[in-house]
Amino acid sequence: MKTPLTVTIAIVSCGRPAILRETIDELRNQSYPVQRIIVCTPRPSDAAGLVEARDLVLLQGPMGAPHQRNVVLSHAQDTDLIVFFDDDFIPDRDYLLHCVEAFQADPTISAATGRVLADGAKGPGISSETALAMLADPTINDSPNLPPVETVWSSYGCNMTFRMSEIRRQGLQFDERLPLYAWYEDIDFSRRLGRQGRIVKVNGAKGIHMGTKTGRTPGRRLGYSQVANPVYLARKGTFPWDHTLRSVGRNIAMNLIFSLRPEPYVDRRGRLIGNGLALVDFLRGRIAPERILTL
Repeated sequence: MKTPLTVTIAIVSCGRPAILRETIDELRNQSYPVQRIIVCTPRPSDAAGLVEARDLVLLQGPMGAPHQRNVVLSHAQDTDLIVFFDDDFIPDRDYLLHCVEAFQADPTISAATGRVLADGAKGPGISSETALAMLADPTINDSPNLPPVETVWSSYGCNMTFRMSEIRRQGLQFDERLPLYAWYEDIDFSRRLGRQGRIVKVNGAKGIHMGTKTGRTPGRRLGYSQVANPVYLARKGTFPWDHTLRSVGRNIAMNLIFSLRPEPYVDRRGRLIGNGLALVDFLRGRIAPERILTL
C-alpha cells in the first residue's frame, strides 16, 4: 500500500474577496483530504468574510503573485505536494486524487498541471454558476481516451502542483523580479524545477478557469510585461529566445489587430501602448520587468 501524500492548497489573491470565498467553499469538497488551504493576500480586506480554521490559514504578503507565492511556500514546508490554484479556478471533485496518484506512481515528477476544460481568461470570463454547471455536465467534464499523464513544457499558473521535497532540495522560490500579475512566472518556476525532474499534465485532474476580470493588472502594465518578461526570462535561460520572439510577436499582433475593435473586457489599446514602451526600452537597453511599477 502506498503511503498517502499530504497536500496543501495555496491561493494568492488580491481585490476579489467574493470570488475567493466561493472558490474556497468548493475546494472543501475535494474527494482527497487536504492538509490545509493557505491563502495569501496583500491586505486583510482582500480576504474579507474568511475566518481562519483548522483547514484554512490566512496570511498577508507584499502585493505581487511571486511575493505572495513565496510567503505561502515558507509556511508549507511540511507538506508533500503544494497545489497552486488561482482564486477563480474551480477543480473537479477528484482533481487532487488524480494528482496524488500521478506523483505516487512516478517519483521523477516534480511539477504538474491539470486539464483546463474551459478557460475564461481567453474570453469574457465564466461565472461561478456556469463553471459549476459545466463541471456537472458529462459532455464538458468528460473522460476522453487520453493518457493519464503526459509530458508537457511547463505548468499553467491557474492550476499547478509541485513536489515540495524537490523545491526544498533546489532551494527554489518564485522570481520576485516579476511584479504584480507576473506574466510567465508560472513558466519560469516550473521550468527551473523541471530541470531535475518531469513536468507533466495529469489529464484526470480537470477544472474550469473562470478568468474573472476584476483585480487584473491594467492594460498598459500588462502590455509592458508581455514584452519585458519574456526578454528577461530568455536572458535568464528559462524561456528560449525563439519562444520569446513568437510570444512577443503574437501578443503585439493581437493587440494591434483587436485595438481597432477592442473587446469590452480587454484594454487592447492600453496593452499596445505598453508593448510600445517596452520595445523602446529594449532598444535603449533599459528594459526590465520592474519598470511596470513606474507606469
